[in-house]
Amino acid sequence: MRKRSHRSTTVRATVATVTAALLGVAGLTACDASGDNSPGPQGSASSAKPSPKPTPTWDTSPRSVAAVGDSITRGFDACSVLSDCPEVSWATGTDKDVDSLAVRLLGKSRAKTHSWNYARTGARMAELPQQMKQAAAVRPGLVTVMAGANDACRASAGAMTPVADFRADFEEALRQLRREAPKAQVYVMSIPDLKRLWSEGRQNPLGKQVWKLGICSSMLADPDDVDAAATARRDSVQERVEEYNRVLKDVCGADKRCRYDGGAVFGFRFEGEQLSRWDWFHPSVDGQARLAEIAYRGVTAEKPAA
Repeated sequence: MRKRSHRSTTVRATVATVTAALLGVAGLTACDASGDNSPGPQGSASSAKPSPKPTPTWDTSPRSVAAVGDSITRGFDACSVLSDCPEVSWATGTDKDVDSLAVRLLGKSRAKTHSWNYARTGARMAELPQQMKQAAAVRPGLVTVMAGANDACRASAGAMTPVADFRADFEEALRQLRREAPKAQVYVMSIPDLKRLWSEGRQNPLGKQVWKLGICSSMLADPDDVDAAATARRDSVQERVEEYNRVLKDVCGADKRCRYDGGAVFGFRFEGEQLSRWDWFHPSVDGQARLAEIAYRGVTAEKPAA
């Protein structure tokens, strides 16, 4: 009796195994017959219309431009000593020798009516939220940002804006923009290499005299002093600029409609003809044109800079 029971159990197990295998083959055959992406006899999810391609998050041809930032975007010292010259601004100027970002994107006539410059000479990052509020009110297609140099250019290295405060202010500036203009694109220019500007400008006697009026004292004070203390002071300013640029990159990177220039401005080697003939620190008309080129390449690139 025990032997026959064992046989019966074995037979039943074998039948069950074969049946399961045949069902599996039948299922595979049905799938193969209809093709991997073909609907089954009663239709399937793949028979629905394909979903449309997502709209690109970056438009390389924005229809209007608003600029926020500091003296560089105001064209300070580019046309006359200690004065703004917004007509040569890299972002929104109309001067033919600059060929600003707005002119390149919009054309000269449209740039006059569809670009706005809310930058202010001397502005620090703490002011950017208010500037962004002004920019948001006109619902621009693109907002350019070039700010942070004045946070490092203080009366002394000890007075520089703490990195945490700099970050908080920039984050708030973007939040301010998003409240009113959620679809506006943002292009962020890096802070220039201030130590290189000191190295280049200190070769000009007139520039050094203008520096004594208080331009970026944390970096430019006693320009010919290269002892250990002066070197350490300049190095600390340079390190802070690099930290600020990392913040600009990180905060911008968290916003899908924001692009950072990848450090292009920081890496640009401003030389004699690109510097103001009065202070040898701010960009000249030619320097503004170089900034416009950098911005235009970044805004119109298929992919953002690394």
